[in-house]
Amino acid sequence: MSVFSEDRTFQQPFNWTTTGFMIAFHLCAIAALFMLTWTGVALAVLLYCMAGCLGIGMGYHRLLTHRGYKTPIWMEYFLTLCGTFALEGGPIAWVATHRIHHQNTDKEGDPHSPQDGGIWAHMGWIITGKAMHQNTDELLPYVPDLRKHKFHMWITTYHWVPSVVLAVIIAFAFGWKVMMVAMFLRAVLGLHSTWLVNSATHMWGSRRFITTDTSTNSFWVVILTFGEGWHNNHHAAPQAARHGLAWYEIDMNWYGIAVLRALGLSWDIKFNKLTPDAHLPQPQTVAPVALPVSPAEPEPVAAGD
Repeated sequence: MSVFSEDRTFQQPFNWTTTGFMIAFHLCAIAALFMLTWTGVALAVLLYCMAGCLGIGMGYHRLLTHRGYKTPIWMEYFLTLCGTFALEGGPIAWVATHRIHHQNTDKEGDPHSPQDGGIWAHMGWIITGKAMHQNTDELLPYVPDLRKHKFHMWITTYHWVPSVVLAVIIAFAFGWKVMMVAMFLRAVLGLHSTWLVNSATHMWGSRRFITTDTSTNSFWVVILTFGEGWHNNHHAAPQAARHGLAWYEIDMNWYGIAVLRALGLSWDIKFNKLTPDAHLPQPQTVAPVALPVSPAEPEPVAAGD
């Protein structure tokens, strides 16, 4: 059987609403490649950082999903708003799906495991079934903390509104060609970067920690996702706000959280208590063996005493 027939993506019907939007966005992204301008590229880079680093990495993932740190509620809402610009759905669906992933990583029930195929893990799970468009009521048990906030409930329903408003503003201010680059090309690149965390970092890379899943560390995914590619580090200690453990492991999302801490805007930060060398065999210490003590011999007694 070919890789396509074995992939779960091709074993169930497509969600044509989601698939249609995905096809349209990719066609617009390809068209945007012929509309590149310095202004468009600059705005695309700015929004890529806002959506990918502030929104997905620092916001949706390390703050909302794992509660790796605390921040003022207005900052939480701001990071969540940035996350909607990534066009990956609202916080309720994103966070619930990711918590389910950690609960069932690479097992039955994992929403996007490469065990069901690489294409499935990358984007097949989104374009088939209900994925991000699931009934919110089904997801609420996984997000008891988020459902207390009317903002998170509202933005989950209308997560597309901020992007539409932003697209209109950019089109009026800079022209529709700039908007195509800043919105469509940037968003598609961001989507695939995030999806690589679900697929590539469970298929290729190095493993520092022995975990019960297939998570790996991938430097090139790190560069695309501001530090999310240290995925094996993350699965070893999911709540930790810092994923890059060694000095050379670049983690822009953590640097952002550290900046917030320096400004007094983040606290109660969770850290990975495992050391970067925790995977190495530790030297065995041999307990000293007590030698048997022979009974003391009686002193010789002189004759005549």
